[in-house]
Amino acid sequence: MADPASAAAPAGSGGLPQFDMAQWPGQVVWALVIFGLLYLLFFKVLVPRLGGTIAAREARIGGDIAEARRMKDEAQAASEDAARDMGEARARARKVARAAAEEVKAAAAARAAEEDAKLAQILAAAEARIAEARAEAMGHVRAIAVDAAGAIVERLTGVAAAAGEVEQAMIGHG
Repeated sequence: MADPASAAAPAGSGGLPQFDMAQWPGQVVWALVIFGLLYLLFFKVLVPRLGGTIAAREARIGGDIAEARRMKDEAQAASEDAARDMGEARARARKVARAAAEEVKAAAAARAAEEDAKLAQILAAAEARIAEARAEAMGHVRAIAVDAAGAIVERLTGVAAAAGEVEQAMIGHG
């Protein structure tokens, strides 16, 4: 009895059909057809889609980078404007402070001059009173000296000297 599987197989075949040299030309043709179809599919459909996706992505990244640079430039310009405004504000503040200090100095100088004038008046009045008191005291010094000299003469001699004599003696030595 013959085996039905062995009856269907060709006589020179010993195993797998891909290793059978008689079937290689057909397998090579089908491999080339499949390779050609895959080549066309990749380079006509898939590669252009991927290229378009990559180009779109690069364009978007480039746009984002350009936008970031633009925003950075705007921020830098705003920062420079703010720094310039701050510098101007500081300059104005210094100017206002300087003007206020000068006003305070001027007011203090005016007040000091006013006080000096008042003190000068008070000092002049005091010097006038002192001169008056000195003149009055000097006027009394002569009378006191005559009285003292008369008292000394009376004490030493026991005799009271006449007021005219003591005064005459003082004029002669004075």
